[in-house]
Parts: sequence; structure tokens; C-alpha cells
Amino acid sequence: MKSVPESFASMVFDDRVMKATLSAEVYSSLRKTIDEGAKLDISVANSVATAMKDWAVSKGATHYTHWFQPLTGITAEKHDSFISPSPDGGVIMEFSGKELIKGEPDASSFPSGGLRATFEARGYTAWDPTSYAFIKGKTLCIPTAFCSYGSEALDKKTPLLRSMEALNVQALRILRLFGHDDVKCVRTSVGPEQEYFLITKEMYDKRPDLRFTGRTLFGSKPPKGQEMDDHYFGVIKPKVEEYMEDLNAELWKLGILAKTEHNEVAPAQHELAPIYTTTNIATDHNQLTMEIMQKVAARHGLVCLLHEKPFAGVNGSGKHNNWSISTDTGINLLSPGETPYDNAQFLIFLCAVIKAVDDYQDLLRIAVATAGNDHRLGANEAPPAVVSMFLGDELNAVLEAIETDTPYKNSEKTQLKLGVDVLPKFNRDTTDRNRTSPFAFTGNKFEFRMLGSANSIACTNIMLNSAVAESLKIYADRLEQADDFKAKLHEMIRKTIKDHKRIIFNGNGYDDAWIKEATEKRGLLNYRTTPDAIPHLLDKKNVEMLTSHKVFTEAELHSRHEITLENYCKTVVIEANTMVTMAKTEISPAIAKYTSKLADAVNSKKAADSGISYGYETSVIKKLSMLNDGISIKTSELEDALIKLQDAEDIEQEGYAIRDNLLTKMSELRTLCDQAETMTAKEYWPYPSYGDLLFGVK
Repeated sequence: MKSVPESFASMVFDDRVMKATLSAEVYSSLRKTIDEGAKLDISVANSVATAMKDWAVSKGATHYTHWFQPLTGITAEKHDSFISPSPDGGVIMEFSGKELIKGEPDASSFPSGGLRATFEARGYTAWDPTSYAFIKGKTLCIPTAFCSYGSEALDKKTPLLRSMEALNVQALRILRLFGHDDVKCVRTSVGPEQEYFLITKEMYDKRPDLRFTGRTLFGSKPPKGQEMDDHYFGVIKPKVEEYMEDLNAELWKLGILAKTEHNEVAPAQHELAPIYTTTNIATDHNQLTMEIMQKVAARHGLVCLLHEKPFAGVNGSGKHNNWSISTDTGINLLSPGETPYDNAQFLIFLCAVIKAVDDYQDLLRIAVATAGNDHRLGANEAPPAVVSMFLGDELNAVLEAIETDTPYKNSEKTQLKLGVDVLPKFNRDTTDRNRTSPFAFTGNKFEFRMLGSANSIACTNIMLNSAVAESLKIYADRLEQADDFKAKLHEMIRKTIKDHKRIIFNGNGYDDAWIKEATEKRGLLNYRTTPDAIPHLLDKKNVEMLTSHKVFTEAELHSRHEITLENYCKTVVIEANTMVTMAKTEISPAIAKYTSKLADAVNSKKAADSGISYGYETSVIKKLSMLNDGISIKTSELEDALIKLQDAEDIEQEGYAIRDNLLTKMSELRTLCDQAETMTAKEYWPYPSYGDLLFGVK
């Protein structure tokens, strides 16, 4: 058995493999393309393609695919074999530079939001050389961007790469002003912490709601949930530990830096966290991680649930986007150093983030808006829908001193006193952690906690990169024209703190008083649902900013608006139809069957004329019969609400109708069914209970 260092990235055509298989000239040219964005020469592509094919075939690969991320939120791939006919009737294994750099999938069969009609089918995939190719099964996967015949981006990677370049351009302008002429590029890095649930395949197969929608649409609260806080960081169960070991092995082979694993707060909930890496690679890795999580789970008789809220009443699953900015020379631009008050370079980049989050809080909310995440935001350790920033006491004091132009008293490091001599002594961090904050500074990076567990991290990082690029552009425009650089810099930092301090909040984000203060006194936005948020993607300021940095075209923004709302509507409609089917075909018949059994018991007691009481049976029969009548009525009302959706004039109106009417009907039906579950004998109830699901993995 290979050691971890030996197996790590063994299925990745990474820098080590390229150095070993490419000529020095080809390798140098390719590195310039990867590191500096230099144009890729076709002769270099041919050499890379040959080396890549030979390496993949030596690993057992027979096919290749352009692996891309369409607007479905998952990945896509079309497999082609390496074989080509030879004159003697056999085959040879071939792969050209042309095949490496370009593919042609059908562009009309993926969501396009009106960018493509059915008859306009041609689309292209283009090799992203900054993200290493890898082998999955017997297929060489080549990370690519996906665009239409008219050059419109039909994927999540293309705008992500554009946003990274936009931030790079503006950050370099600022760094030149600080004298960093040696810096060639600035890159954002991300480490996405991934939460998920594990349940048994046997239980999953018995729940139509889980199979069709990824979440439980019915289910009464079990006697025990997460109240005791005994699952968080608890001993990992043997079956789960086996799964995690297998998962790590698979991820490590693909060069994914899986680092941390532990039990999360809710029963059956867990978390995996990687070491952070360049944003587009981290995005590729996170998509792969979610796919492999589910495949490995199946091998262990488990199902991995990535839905944001698979169970009511317990924590949902998020994805914490740890984001930072670094130079190619190894400088973390969000590291405050020992004396942040005197670190002007850090302060200008910090202010750029503060300004970006305040100016474009709507875009950050839009980036995480999905039907599933709407159920999660606002409770159980998920942040509220109101975007705010947590900076901690030290940075708050620094900013306050700058704003008021008063001396900053540098606080001494506080040593933790644990009261036991044998325990090691160490300094307390200057920044606490705030689990209710959507956007928290955690030392040398920001943790954006609003993402749902099934979300692609691309959307969030597109908006974050773009918004920060806009802040930096405004700063650079002013500083480049300044007669006195230091004076102008100090003035801009002070002005940013004064103008945008409303976005900074270090308290409890769950407190109702905060939501009131945020919206009524500070003027922060509170888009509680996806239909509330998505229309603002097309607000003038957002369109102007995103198009000016060439992250999106206006047509691409309209397509994203259409696709996101359409996905929201389709998701909820599928859930509603699933509820109707479950209620009509299994829940109501099960209740009727149980009440019939109770009625038989009553009749038997009456016939025996033994004087035995049957008050319990008649009481339960009466209550269940009333509930079943109510279920029938609410099911019909839900069906009517679904029919009325067809009257909506456009996708926005349909979204509002779902928000205001359909979801209410779904909740009313669920309430009655969940009450009936608590009164129906277990052997008659058609589905595994919450207790079975949450505590079924041993």
C-alpha cells in the first residue's frame, strides 16, 4: 500500500509530471501561460497533449473529456476515446493539441437563460491550463471553460476567471504605488469548508422526498436531536470513520488537499475542510469533492446529503468560503502583521473589502440565493440574510482610532491562564470567532458563511472578486493622481471607515434587535428569500460594475437572472408535487389503515361485552380522522396553488407566487402530516422517522 505522499496527486497531470514529461522549452512556455497569462502556442499545446495522453494511458485511461461547469450547478463531461484507426486495421492511441484546447458540446441542451435557442446548438469548451488535468476512473478529465457560438459564457468558470483577472489588474495598480514592482500577479485563494449529512441507503430508498428533492418534506421532531451538543467533535462512528478514510484516499489521489474532518452539530452531520488554494482550482476541487463524497458513500451503503436543510429543526449544512488575496511573491495582502495600525498596505486592502461588501451586499446575497438555502439562513449557526462584517476588537479599535484621528493604544498580547501549571501557555488571538456573522475576519482571511452546502463556490467568488476589484479601481484612480500619496492614502482610509462602518457588526446576528437595527437604522438590505434577491442582479449599479470589469456582459447577466429564478421555481414545484403524491398515495392511506385497525379493536371489545374500556381507541380515531380530513383539504389546496402558478406572466411573478402562497400551503400540509405521524403506530407509518434517519448510521 502506497504512503500518502506517494499516492497524493498520483492521478493529476501536475507540475511535477509536466517537468518530467515536457521539454524545458515547452515547460517554460506553458508556465508563462499559467503564471502570467501569456498566449498559448499551438505547438506547445500539441506537445502537452502528447505528454498528457501518454501519461494518462500509462495510468489506465482509455478516454478523455472536457470537464466543465455549466449553469446547472454541477459538472458535465462527454467522453471520447483516444483510439484512432490504423492502416493495418488496428487502432492507435492519439490526442492532439487541437483536441486538448477545444471541444464542441451541444450548447442548446444546457441552461442558457435565453442566450441559446434549441436550433442554436454549437458551443465550445476551452482548456483552462491554470487548473491541472486529472484522471477519474479511466477518463482523463481536462478542466475547461464553456461558451456559446457567440462567445457568451454558459458556465461558472469563465466569469470566475474574468473576475480573478479584474482583481489582479486593480490590485497590481495599488501595489505599484507601494513600490512592489517585483509582483507579477495577484491571486485570490479559497478554502471551502464542506458540511454534509450521512444516512443509510436503506432509509434513503424508503423516502421519496429525499430521492426526488434531497430533503425531507415531512417528518416530526424526534425525542432527541442536537439539544445535548454531544455530536459536535464527538467520537466518529466506525462506519463513518471508514467512509472518511476512503474519501480522503480518493481526494488525495486527485490532489485535493483534504485536511480536517469531524462530526458537526446535528446528528449524522459532518464536515470536511481543505487547505485553501487558488480560487479557480479550489472551485474545481470543491465540485469534485461533492461528487466523490456521494460516490464513496454509495460504496459504504450510505447516502451523502448535500442539501442545505435536509431536516427541519436541526442545523442545516453550509459551505464556509475562506477567502484571501496574495501576491505571487508570497505576500498575504490581508495579513495585518504585528502592528496593523502602521500597516498602510494592509489597511487599504482591508478598506477595499469593507467598501466592497457594503456597496455590493446585494450581490453577495444573490450569490447564495437558492430554494434550499432559503430554509437555512437565519438560525442554527447559519448567518441571517442581512449581510454584515465581523472584524474583532483589535481591528475595530484600529479603525476607530483612524476615523477619529486619535492615538491607537496597541494592546499587549493576552496570555491565556488555564490554571494548571503543566498545560502549555499561549497567547490569545486578537480576534474572536463569530458564528452568526455572514462575513468574518479570521486573522488573515475572511470567512463568508452564507453559502449553502450544495452551492458552487464560483458564484460567491465571482461577486466578491469583482466588488473588491471595483473598490481597488476607485482607490487607484485617486491615488495615481495624488500630489501627496501618503496624505491621500490616509484621507481615503478615513473616508472609507466613516462611509462604510454601518456594515461592521460584532454582535449576535440572530438577535431580532440586530435585524431591526440593521434595516431601520443602518439601512442594510434584508432579502429573506430568493425571489426577493435575484431581481436586484439587474440593478443599474450592479450591471455597470460587472460589465465595466468585463466579468459579465449585460446579456449574460440577464441569462443568470432568468436561470436562477427558473431553478428556484422548478425546485419548489418539484417539492410541492412530491408532497401531493406522498400525502395522497401513502400518508392518508396509512392513517386510514391504522384508524381502521383501531376501529376493529373497538368493535371487538364491544362484541365481547366484557366491560373493557375503549376510550383510548375512540379518542385516537377521532383525532386522526380529523387530521386526515384536514390533510385531504390541504392537499387539494396545494394542488390548486400549483395550477394557479400557470397564470404567472413571467418568471419573477411565478417566484413571488411561490413565496407568498405555495410555500404557505406546503407548510400547512406538512404540519398536519407531522402531527399525524406522532399518533400513528410506527409499523403503519410509510416512511422512516427522523429518529431512524438521524441515528441510523452505527
